[in-house]
Amino acid sequence: MGFPKLTERLPLYKTLANTLEQRIYNGDWPVGSVLPAETDLCRDFESSRHTLRHALQILEANGLIYRHQGAPTKVVSRQRLRRFTQSYNSPIDILSYSRDTYRENLVEEFIELDKPLSQIVGAPIGSSWYHIGGIRKRQQAEEVIAWTDIYILPQFASLTKDPEHTQVMVYEQIEKKYGARIERAEVDVYAAVASPAIAEKLHIKPDTSCLVIIRRYFDDQDKLFEVTVTHHPENKYVYSMEFKASSEA
Repeated sequence: MGFPKLTERLPLYKTLANTLEQRIYNGDWPVGSVLPAETDLCRDFESSRHTLRHALQILEANGLIYRHQGAPTKVVSRQRLRRFTQSYNSPIDILSYSRDTYRENLVEEFIELDKPLSQIVGAPIGSSWYHIGGIRKRQQAEEVIAWTDIYILPQFASLTKDPEHTQVMVYEQIEKKYGARIERAEVDVYAAVASPAIAEKLHIKPDTSCLVIIRRYFDDQDKLFEVTVTHHPENKYVYSMEFKASSEA
């Protein structure tokens, strides 16, 4: 856990933060549960409200709890936030995720694009698509590293019933099941703040900065058949790419 040695003298709020973190790690407050009210915590740990709130800020920064004004403080992880890094050897790798992650679908629906969504997807207003919305997690962990909205042509909707659906990339399923191969792809990467709806799914505060990646996949007829829009909360995901100069003359 990396806690300080007992001989080290820490400010009261850091000592309290370490104590609360240890209690969470021990399972006294399981993931998904809520912490006791601030008045109860102040009483139980003989702390001032100022010291407690400072300690809770540390727990939140470490990714252990989620706080939202007017709502109870929720435990979201037993361990401190770890940055997930994915490395690439070629540009095509940016279209995929590491195999030790999986997607949990929360939304599956047929839709018609309105004006704002048509601009994001890059397809006409009123065109029909199948929408899949889900969170991406690491295997053997409850840490959410991304929220992804996936838009595919309606004829591909049945692929969500495949046993391997949540474990592989959707474009790989489309290629395997329907024979639609990627001829080219467009990738947009930019920073944006999370909307309240996305923030809730990612267990972060609204207006938290996110890395947004939009991927558009085109087949050999230059027809758009899949678009993904992924929000990665800041400090939770890193894209690492390395390119080497060719040794050829």
